[in-house]
Amino acid sequence: MISGKFPAMTATSSSPLASVSPSPDALATGWDYPSPHCLSVSPRPEDIDGLNHTNNAVYVRWCEQVGWSHSVALGLDIDDYRRLDRAMAIRHGGYDYLLPSFEGEALVLGTWLTGGDGRLAMERRFQLRRVSDGQTLMRGRWELVCIDISAGRPRRMPPEFVAAYQAAVVGAPADSRPTRSGGEQLA
Repeated sequence: MISGKFPAMTATSSSPLASVSPSPDALATGWDYPSPHCLSVSPRPEDIDGLNHTNNAVYVRWCEQVGWSHSVALGLDIDDYRRLDRAMAIRHGGYDYLLPSFEGEALVLGTWLTGGDGRLAMERRFQLRRVSDGQTLMRGRWELVCIDISAGRPRRMPPEFVAAYQAAVVGAPADSRPTRSGGEQLA
């Protein structure tokens, strides 16, 4: 049901997250950041809204699922959160819905940790792509804050969070670096 970094993606066909075989050509490039942690998904009949495409709330649910999958892959699961009495909570979430998806389409949702101060805050990004042609359907961004679960208040990340999450933070994509007026990228 969950997977590691692209292209090793697996899911059971009976799960809501359907197994797909991504086209290497369509998904070999075009990711916003390097080495995404990926989850294969496919809209089911109950995911389709009155406009005959995948309801946006389904994308949000998939982002939560791939975020947890990534955290588990990094060595922190819900039991660790409870034991440490800490959690990374979404302070702000934003999504850009670029193109629709439809029932049965093979999709891949990638995620990355793209920032973190090693104390209280982290940023997670998402990119949903269609397997058949590699088109990006949605991009998302979460601003996360570490909280004390029992009190619900912001608290410093425990060493286990810093060790797992900070090591996974990826840098800015190459095409987002500042450029000179002629288009030449600055170092």
